[in-house]
Amino acid sequence: MDEKDLLSGGIDVLCESDEEIKSLIAPNRGKITSQLENYIKEIEIFNSAYGLVGVNDKNELIIKHILDSLAPLGIINRLLKETNAKNTPQIADAGSGAGLPGIPLAIAMPHCDFTLIERMGRRAGFLLNTKAVLSLSNVDIEESELERSGKGRFNLVTFRAFKPLEPKLLKTLFSICAPGGIIAAYKGRREKTEAETASLGENCKKCEIIPCKTPFLEEERHILVIRLPD
Repeated sequence: MDEKDLLSGGIDVLCESDEEIKSLIAPNRGKITSQLENYIKEIEIFNSAYGLVGVNDKNELIIKHILDSLAPLGIINRLLKETNAKNTPQIADAGSGAGLPGIPLAIAMPHCDFTLIERMGRRAGFLLNTKAVLSLSNVDIEESELERSGKGRFNLVTFRAFKPLEPKLLKTLFSICAPGGIIAAYKGRREKTEAETASLGENCKKCEIIPCKTPFLEEERHILVIRLPD
């Protein structure tokens, strides 16, 4: 399967697996696919210089990063409805790096505004360039530490780092959430995720671990959903 077929086939699998994903992607399938292809090209151009993602080939980039970012799209859209956002929903991608999962999600969710928060200047520069190349009007870039991003701004915060969450980071993530906000952390094996949540103690009372299948990937994936404590 060549790269275009791999991306298109992965999107087919996601749409077939979740009606919510299908409802988001199907009306704009051509545009979404084209933007994702252009995003992949931008990563390939700058990856060696900026160290954006660790991959061995383009297929791995598509599966482990693009499709993996889109796999919980339906879950994320349903969570967003829980927050009862009054105006345009505000989503933050904390420690966005190469824009994963923020840019694939923003491409698939033009009805939402995304803020990609990245402290490293070179990567923030890559994000600014990519925003311009892809004409992503629903994306803003913040080159800053997460702690300086402002309080109570976001209905939902994504976090795609496979390093463990710890209480200090979780407190910071809570601080940038609006009332009723939700954190959706991309995670791997359930056993490790359960151990991680246990270590967070009282900070993680209102949490849920949701299985999430990435097309063509045999590894376990989950979304750790953490709702703000009362």
